[in-house]
Amino acid sequence: MSDAFRVEEVAAVEAPPKARVESAADTFERKRDYLEGFLAQKPQGDAPGEPGGALYESVIEALKEIFDPEIPVNIYDLGLIYGVDVSDEGHATVMMTLTTPNCPVAESMPAEVELRVSAVPGIAIADVNLVWDPPWDPQKMSDDAKLELGML
Repeated sequence: MSDAFRVEEVAAVEAPPKARVESAADTFERKRDYLEGFLAQKPQGDAPGEPGGALYESVIEALKEIFDPEIPVNIYDLGLIYGVDVSDEGHATVMMTLTTPNCPVAESMPAEVELRVSAVPGIAIADVNLVWDPPWDPQKMSDDAKLELGML
């Protein structure tokens, strides 16, 4: 191996090409606008019977007006409502429980829920299913209910 370098002499170095400036009209090709279809769509409203829909929310508001007689918290925030289903035909089904099977309002509370839900405009039929599984426990309460009862 040799540490020798090869040296080459040149008379002149060619200048690099200059940048060409073209007008936008010469080179501009309209790219497909990917938002075109998206922006043309109208926002879809929530289905009336789905969470966020007007009818569903009206049922929830009706449930929030029913209070447990022993606890100063509404039954929705108390966690007694396990599910609400509202069909397109206005059939509401509420699945609920009570704090205990021996609750003094075990006979009257489901009837009051049925009466209040069926009074919501747009609800034709209201069914209330009283279930005991899973059993209610204080962890099912909303933070608002826990705050009201001094549990937070």
